[in-house]
Amino acid sequence: MSTPISTPARTRRTQAERSERTREQLLAATIDCLVDLGYAGTSVYEVCKRAGVSRGAQQHHFATKAELMAHALEYLVGRLRAETLDALHGLDDDADRLATGIDLLWQSFSGTLSTAAMELWVAARTDPELRATLLPVDRALGRATYELFREAWPEVSPEKIDSLYWLTVNLTRGLALDLMIGGDPQRPKRLLGEWKQLAAAIVLS
Repeated sequence: MSTPISTPARTRRTQAERSERTREQLLAATIDCLVDLGYAGTSVYEVCKRAGVSRGAQQHHFATKAELMAHALEYLVGRLRAETLDALHGLDDDADRLATGIDLLWQSFSGTLSTAAMELWVAARTDPELRATLLPVDRALGRATYELFREAWPEVSPEKIDSLYWLTVNLTRGLALDLMIGGDPQRPKRLLGEWKQLAAAIVLS
């Protein structure tokens, strides 16, 4: 008679784990909606539908649409920040750390992040509730990303890092917008290449 094969007991998730999972599903669905439908087409109903979550569960986590939007942006940037931090840790052995850092900022401020953030900021211009909710989130995330780069180049003066960081961020945001409205797809590579040379000259000056 064969001996039954025992299987490990299935571990049930705790209430806190289920709640966090629901929250992540809502935030990820919000980002998807912003990218696919734009802010005007992103309804709470559509977010819940894509997340597979009830409206009641959504309201338990986020009381208003503005709050959901702000936290969705924070969620996305938090993930990108973690990826950027991992990449920055490998810069010590990079022969051209400054150029690589500029590439990392381009990756962070373009693509999905750029599309979702642009939708929110355009909407926030005429939506006081969304603007009030979004502004502190954006500022906090900007400071956190800035600190990552300040730590990566301790040998560069704070004044130079500040200029390099914000010039790079605004250049990359502008290039990302240019691509979104049909700009030359080769333009970012060319202009970022020129900016890397200028940035190197600033550091060495």
